[in-house]
Amino acid sequence: MSDRTNLLEEDIRGLDRLELPMTTRPPWIVRSWRVTWPKLLAAAIAVAIWQIVVWTGWKPIYVLPGPGRVFRELADMFPTERFWSAVGTTMRRAVVGFAVAVVIGTVIGLAVSQSNVLRRGVGSLIAGLQSMPSIVWFPFAILLFGITETAIFFVIILGAAPSISSGLISGVDHIPPVLLRAGSILGARGLTSWRHVVLPAALPSFVAGLKQGWAFSWRSLMAGELLVIIASRPSIGTELAFAREFVRPPMMLAMMIVVLFIGIVVDSLVFGILERRLRRNRGLMVSK
Repeated sequence: MSDRTNLLEEDIRGLDRLELPMTTRPPWIVRSWRVTWPKLLAAAIAVAIWQIVVWTGWKPIYVLPGPGRVFRELADMFPTERFWSAVGTTMRRAVVGFAVAVVIGTVIGLAVSQSNVLRRGVGSLIAGLQSMPSIVWFPFAILLFGITETAIFFVIILGAAPSISSGLISGVDHIPPVLLRAGSILGARGLTSWRHVVLPAALPSFVAGLKQGWAFSWRSLMAGELLVIIASRPSIGTELAFAREFVRPPMMLAMMIVVLFIGIVVDSLVFGILERRLRRNRGLMVSK
């Protein structure tokens, strides 16, 4: 039955490819430029608007410095060991916290999607947790774990896991019944059905939940590093807090640009590529 299922999947993929126009993919440099130049244009427009606002004199230059001053500050920070140590600490926290949230959110999502009792009891709780601002959890987290990284991880997981669970539950709920019946007729039952029918069909919604979960975890992390300052471990949030305390707007804006840049890079290189691959494999876009 497994061999028959594999052969059927290959035949279906072959039929799907017949519906796609025959095109050759351009070199990766061309594809990368097509993805990059709109972002560069948007950044240039934003910087131009920023400079115009500074020229209007809306705020004193020591409160709102211009792009040139901020980028010089960023260039001065870039080669320093403290800057890279701060970025490394923040990214390690982000990756570890998000990975734990993915595991917890996936397990909860699978359990809730298969149990009506859990859906009635836990489903509304997941929705409620998803709508709560992450900053609300920090007083409780600090009370439980003190000024430690554990408090930050606690809030990251609470911020990301509900979105991941919700994405998986929504994906399972919106699987067309005809697809499940077709899988059953072909012998896909139990774990085989989950592997070859349910999870692939729910994957787009699950990926959307992962993307939203990452956004929530990143915001939670930034809020946590501003509140839970561990002096022995420099981080992006710690540098932002110090820039505020010592009234250094250029440094503060430079670190904000770093936060924005990391968010754009993760969205483009992780979730953007994953979403395009999913759409391409489903015949929803032409390879470009």
